[in-house]
Amino acid sequence: MYAEERQQAILHKARVDGRVDVVVLAEDLTVTTETIRRDLTALERAGFVRRVHGGAIPVERLGFEPALAVRDQSMTAEKERIVKAALDQLPEEGSIIIDAGTTTGRLASVLPADRELTVVVNAPALAAQLVARPNLTVLMLGGRIRGRTLAAVDEWALAPLSQLCVDVAFMATNGVSVARGLTTPDLAEAAVKRAMIGAARRTVLLADHTKVGNDCMARFGGLDDVDLFITDAGLDEETAADFGGAGVRVVRA
Repeated sequence: MYAEERQQAILHKARVDGRVDVVVLAEDLTVTTETIRRDLTALERAGFVRRVHGGAIPVERLGFEPALAVRDQSMTAEKERIVKAALDQLPEEGSIIIDAGTTTGRLASVLPADRELTVVVNAPALAAQLVARPNLTVLMLGGRIRGRTLAAVDEWALAPLSQLCVDVAFMATNGVSVARGLTTPDLAEAAVKRAMIGAARRTVLLADHTKVGNDCMARFGGLDDVDLFITDAGLDEETAADFGGAGVRVVRA
């Protein structure tokens, strides 16, 4: 197992169990405790865990969120495959919502040049990127900009969404599980995400497999709100079947 694969396995276990133990990980992964400590140090530097005595805790359990720049550097190949698969869900013409997020942001960068679309966004960076495209009409939601995610939140973002009806919402999430649905650490951001789902005829969730099994504080949707979940091949077949049993169609890109 390569170091990156091992670290992803450690992060997944931390998110599922709430914490990880160095000695137990070393036994489970058949490596030395020194190797596990190096892995945990790398994950902490990347902003995904906080070291504690004898192990580590995922930052989500501590109320933290990794910074946007840190998250954008994670699972890049998987995110590219996810957004390529998501292109099949674009309407030939019409309207879409692109939620603030690192995976959804990559979708914005690959929108086809031959589609006449109205695109609703709540991230100023996405609006600036898309406005130069002559085939797109870009609607930017207002509101307070959260420094951690650079997303617009609060009433100025919520009010316009209550008046919209778009074809597809492409949503990001910090966590998704069969038990808890869609979750994110921040209540204000959860409210905007919930309103985006409510404004769309169809909802397509874009999230890599490390988000699966991770439950954050604020719930913004159930699995019955999701029409399609596009993830990567790192999601195992058993877990994908669990989502299918809950009524969600899963594509592993």
